[in-house]
Amino acid sequence: MAPRALPVAVPILALLSVAGCGSPPPASQPPSARAAIDRLHDAQDCALGVQAAAKIDHFGKQGRVRGDLLLFALWPARLRMDAVSPFGVTLATLASDGTSFSLSDLREKKFYVGPASACNIARLTTVAMPGHVLVSLLRGDAPVLKHDPSKASIAWDKKGYYVVHIDGANRTEEELHLEPHPSDLALPWNQQRMRARRVKVQQEGIVLYDAELADHKPTATAKERVDPEGIDPPVPPSGPACTTEIPRRIHVQVPGTESDVQFRYDDVKVNPPIVEGVFTQEIPGGLEVMRVTCER
Repeated sequence: MAPRALPVAVPILALLSVAGCGSPPPASQPPSARAAIDRLHDAQDCALGVQAAAKIDHFGKQGRVRGDLLLFALWPARLRMDAVSPFGVTLATLASDGTSFSLSDLREKKFYVGPASACNIARLTTVAMPGHVLVSLLRGDAPVLKHDPSKASIAWDKKGYYVVHIDGANRTEEELHLEPHPSDLALPWNQQRMRARRVKVQQEGIVLYDAELADHKPTATAKERVDPEGIDPPVPPSGPACTTEIPRRIHVQVPGTESDVQFRYDDVKVNPPIVEGVFTQEIPGGLEVMRVTCER
């Protein structure tokens, strides 16, 4: 009986050998790192912004905090985040028009105002990053360091994505994981949609942030905003009709620190109507005004 086992074992070993090879690259591949990045931007550029009901799970000096979040993120750096209790009560609101920042903390009865710097945005998210970086990630796009094209490389990883490495100015480095859409693998490279799966930036060997994006799904354009009383005219979407993919899970952390935040979209639309005052806020009565000037 033993000799009969050999023909069966050989195909099994062959299958195991093939499985160990990982995912082969597409037959048609981007000729350069810049070409791959352009394919990502081409896929995401129609989504100028997102509006989402989300779950936020963040770690910081005060420990772990989980809750509900209503957010607007509009290119290039406009943000609004409302942290909401399970009972629908607003606990804190962060607003930034890209230049000025404000945070009303109703629990601590304080109102913070200052520049829209990375460290101020971290007062709610726990992760210090510039507004345009966070807005890009929330849109499913990858912010890219300014660099000489000759200092960018691209290579296929057997796990199923391209690894783009960029040497930027001031001893900065960036690593991007870009995944071709599975249904586009047989297409010419300039027709393949690209997904951002990871964005890691470091300076002088210190990681500034490491973001992972997952669960990409097509997303519809928001409908126009209609005044139920018919007094104000309808507010149209803030961008064109767009069904690009938006990641439903975004995890940003700084390894070696307590900075860690996860966003999970329960519901998300692209190019939402924007009414005046979304990215600014009046000082609520009864709050102590705190001027914060951190610049990092």
